[in-house]
Amino acid sequence: MHSMKSMKLYDHVERVYNELRALGLGHDESLEVEQLVAFDQYHYHGTEALDVAVERLAIGPESRVLEVGAGIGGPARYLSAMTGCRVTALELQADLDRVAKDLTDRCGLSDTVEHRCGDVLDGNTAGAGYDALVSLLVFLHIPARAALLSICRDSLKPGGLVFIEDFTKRREPTDAQWQDLKVKVQCPALETEASYRDLLREAGFGAVAIEDMSESWTAFTGERHQAFVEDRERHLAVHGVDIVEGLEDFYGTVAMLYAEGVLGGARITARRL
Repeated sequence: MHSMKSMKLYDHVERVYNELRALGLGHDESLEVEQLVAFDQYHYHGTEALDVAVERLAIGPESRVLEVGAGIGGPARYLSAMTGCRVTALELQADLDRVAKDLTDRCGLSDTVEHRCGDVLDGNTAGAGYDALVSLLVFLHIPARAALLSICRDSLKPGGLVFIEDFTKRREPTDAQWQDLKVKVQCPALETEASYRDLLREAGFGAVAIEDMSESWTAFTGERHQAFVEDRERHLAVHGVDIVEGLEDFYGTVAMLYAEGVLGGARITARRL
């Protein structure tokens, strides 16, 4: 398997500090969540998607939330800051987890957001009794989908809810497209909407609702790539050529896979039985 760093969204994660310096914010200055949301949300539609999660999962001050694949902590910080909930932010990659902890500390949220570096497939969250689980464009990296969903179920209290955003397969990729998916996007396997529904039910979830996000995400990824290219000179000044070329290639690859009808998207909610 190729390194996760062949997916350039996860490479050079220190680039968030470049963005903060461009705003005149030093490395040790206190931060507000609102100052970060333009840079720390790796999923689609940023905090709009999180607002939907809050509503559908009924997240409030008493909620205990597990986030699987926390990245540099943007969703966890936003959820906690907006609702007062307690979040366990689980992230596999040590460099992302390290940056996440630093930013959370600087936002004054360390009492309500706990960062853990680890693999969800180790099952360390089983029996934890979370009220809700959130995962945004992370499951696509994990081919052991049945095992993953079973562990997610076991992490929740009875009646607990999940909110998952993930890729789906609209048509079979060509060999070249599969290569891009596996290397540049770190997506070794794709489920259809129907197979996803079956896996959730087999893992012990009910009340499964799947919203087709394909049209929305096709537009988002195309616009993201176009905007990045149009602002290339600014990005070069802030980040340098290596980061910019890597992100431009990644954004372009994902936009192409959506535009050519390979990738779709699903926004999933379900309840632990």
